[in-house]
Amino acid sequence: MIKLNRQDWFRRQRPSGVLGLALDGSRLEGLALRRANGALHVHGAFSVSLSLDPLTNDPELVGREIRNHLEAQGIRERPCVVALPLKWALTTQVEVPELPEADVASLLQIEAERGFPCDVQTLHIATSRFQTADGKQHALLIGIPKNHLTALERALRAAKLKPLSFALGVAALQPPGLAAADGVLALAISESHVGLQLTAGGGVAALRALEGALETEGSQRLLRADVVAREVRITLGQLPPGLRETVRRIRVFGPTHLSRQLADELELRLEAAGLEVESVERYAANEFGSPAPPDTPVSPAFSLTAERLAERRAGFEFLLPTPTPWQQWAARYSSGKLRTVAMAAAAAALVVGGLFLYQQVRLWRLESQWRGMQTAVRQLEDLQEQIRRYRPWHDNSVRSLTILRHLTEAFPEDGAVTAKTVEIRGLNNVTCTGTARNYPALLKTVENLRKVRQFREVALGPTRGQSPALQFTFNFQWNEGGQNAD
Repeated sequence: MIKLNRQDWFRRQRPSGVLGLALDGSRLEGLALRRANGALHVHGAFSVSLSLDPLTNDPELVGREIRNHLEAQGIRERPCVVALPLKWALTTQVEVPELPEADVASLLQIEAERGFPCDVQTLHIATSRFQTADGKQHALLIGIPKNHLTALERALRAAKLKPLSFALGVAALQPPGLAAADGVLALAISESHVGLQLTAGGGVAALRALEGALETEGSQRLLRADVVAREVRITLGQLPPGLRETVRRIRVFGPTHLSRQLADELELRLEAAGLEVESVERYAANEFGSPAPPDTPVSPAFSLTAERLAERRAGFEFLLPTPTPWQQWAARYSSGKLRTVAMAAAAAALVVGGLFLYQQVRLWRLESQWRGMQTAVRQLEDLQEQIRRYRPWHDNSVRSLTILRHLTEAFPEDGAVTAKTVEIRGLNNVTCTGTARNYPALLKTVENLRKVRQFREVALGPTRGQSPALQFTFNFQWNEGGQNAD
């Protein structure tokens, strides 16, 4: 019998192929990456615009759309890692005083409640700690709404995918855990913004999404290097004392033409700061422990997937934990008080059963009362229905004839103004058309109408023609109680 330890078992369970996805607004990029013969191979890559928003639309429909794109590329891998949009992330920075390590978690929890503009229970929070030159400890707290993560996970599972990791794309491009990452400001050009990550002192010191750095004109994206340079200066100026001097490099990731343009312009604009600016267009040899395909463009999806195949942890993990039913049961009853819990459950079941019995007795009594009054209630409902049906036919006020009488009295007796049509809508709104010999006679008629107490909002419409056949239209409303009535 062959026995495997836990480490060997997990190593055998490691998937040979993983699907990498990068979500940025409605833009979804992906590729299937496999490891074979000690090298990485790309099997199918795509970049599409989703017609459905994963955060607001039905997860089943979003998953079906994603599955259609995968099948169009012939991608069959189910395990997947996802680079999340940096716009989802909320950040706050705190200073960590000298405390026992067991108390640091409580301090960070309190600072998170104070620093984030929402309930921290609705956020999934990751932490990166870094140290300044004078030995002071700081922490950057990064929170992403749990409902965003839940909606995305449901859509992926509806697409028949198995999420392994949710991480930030800029952290995959410039992993904060690398020793060489200290003192590096990474800029990642995405579809609608530029992501900024500053690693120094052994961790991530700043993380921002630079809005307004990209503008769209037609089908082209224009890069605002002045905006990026200003935000870089602001970010460096906000660093704790002694940390700014450690930043010596700026690495720019993104499409080749945009990354080169941004690197060239930043080198000119930040020349006085003494920063080395480079455009990262290719992966280094054996960067992930295995050679990447030649001329592979640098992208968050590839970096995150290659790190997964290399068994490296993501810089920030935001995949919500999903405990198994056994873990839930074990966590609930692992205290050794199973008998007490069982007695409490039995008592609760007895109370609930008694409540249901009381409810059933009440229902039987109410049903008995209903059977006694059912006939009378049905007769009353039929009578009310007859009243509602025939009430409009029984109007004792003869409103239409009253309106016509007052309208006739307002017209002159010599026939200078005559009516052709009178339309009464809803027994309230009246429209009258006709002809007049001259305009003064028409104005006199309108003045007479306005003197009638029940006529409101008398308005003379446009007139056509000339005397003696001047055509007119006026409108007014009938109010039974007079002009001052509500």
